[in-house]
Amino acid sequence: MSTLNGRRAIVVGASRGLGRGVAQSLSAAGAAVLGIARRQDELAELTAADPSIETLAVDALDPTVAADTIATWEPDVLAVVAGASPPLQPIHRQTWETFSQNWQVDVHLTFNWLQEALRKPLRPGSRVLLMSSGAAVAGSPLSGGYAGAKATIRFMAAYADEEARREDLGIRVLAVLPRLTPTTALGEAAVRGYAERLGISAEQYAGRFGAPLTPELAGSAFLQLAAGELTDDGAYLLTGDAGLTALPARG
Repeated sequence: MSTLNGRRAIVVGASRGLGRGVAQSLSAAGAAVLGIARRQDELAELTAADPSIETLAVDALDPTVAADTIATWEPDVLAVVAGASPPLQPIHRQTWETFSQNWQVDVHLTFNWLQEALRKPLRPGSRVLLMSSGAAVAGSPLSGGYAGAKATIRFMAAYADEEARREDLGIRVLAVLPRLTPTTALGEAAVRGYAERLGISAEQYAGRFGAPLTPELAGSAFLQLAAGELTDDGAYLLTGDAGLTALPARG
């Protein structure tokens, strides 16, 4: 049954991995979806798989893109999934530029899109879904500032959700923290790196995280948050075996 008929969604970072699963799941539920990413060739693959999804090849980090696209598309669901792949090196092998990469990309672009969603603002009843990471609570010693950047995105969701309530906007802002998974390019590289660090196989290391989180499962979880009834919980751990689990609020 279609649950998002007549609603509009923007997925930032829709061309591959979990973002592609989110875009396809929202589209299958009846939403008109605009998928945004940098690479036109990857967006073409998304369109070939689901012709109903409109695409836009732009730099999502550009604040004018966020403002213009939200103003034009007027989404009921905004999913910000995009981010940079962190360099896999221990802290003493990093430079400040590599260490801060996810702050400069992930946090910055999330800030731009989140700010525009509140400034416009989106229509009452809209949902803003921000992709954080399980590393925000578990750490990630081979990924530089990645875990800290993703923890900041979790805090940003809480801050924005509080402001939306204070101003009675009728908008919910939620953070999703997916557990490490070998089913994406980013996750596969991390699994190999940590397995090598521990002297075990990639399969052994991935097995520590239970059933793998797939793009399809991520899409289903985002759909649940986009269309379902919500509790007051604003952050959710996402795993391949247990699905969404509400996390306690952080002060």
